[in-house]
Amino acid sequence: MTNIIFLYGTFAGLIVIGVMIAFIAAASGQPEMSDNSLITGYLTMIVALSMVFFGVKRYRDRDLGGVIKFVPAFLMGLAIAAVAGVIYVAGWEVYMAATDGAYMEAYMDHYIAGEKAKGLSGAALDKLVTEMNAMMTAYNTNMPYRMGITFMEIFPVGLIMALLSAVLLQYPKVLPARA
Repeated sequence: MTNIIFLYGTFAGLIVIGVMIAFIAAASGQPEMSDNSLITGYLTMIVALSMVFFGVKRYRDRDLGGVIKFVPAFLMGLAIAAVAGVIYVAGWEVYMAATDGAYMEAYMDHYIAGEKAKGLSGAALDKLVTEMNAMMTAYNTNMPYRMGITFMEIFPVGLIMALLSAVLLQYPKVLPARA
């Protein structure tokens, strides 16, 4: 079971990192800031974390004779998602080190520009800029804080995938093993 957790978790993490590297390379190393990049990022996570389903199914079919209960399936799915999350965090930390934290500045500029476009100005804008600067400083200088935030980007998606996988795969008639 441990081998399956690490194998499928590693696949999921590497898929997310691979797509992230491809998008960064396509953007000439500059962080992409748009609503489409957020959607693409989360769709990539969903596709990558489908490995949770395949890992639990493999364990159910090959090791348990085609039957698994909800709780073991859910816990295994969470473990696969956790491995994927750790690999994603490691990949993000490499990116942050390679770009000297350029992402957070680009994110801050994009967010503030969006708020200005909505009409934010004066003291409210100054307050937002101060808050964003504090957040950028914390993000760029406090590695455990940054790693926690990064992990919480991907893990909720993995949690949902683990839940869906456990609900579906507890029924032996859902994609039964081939004889």
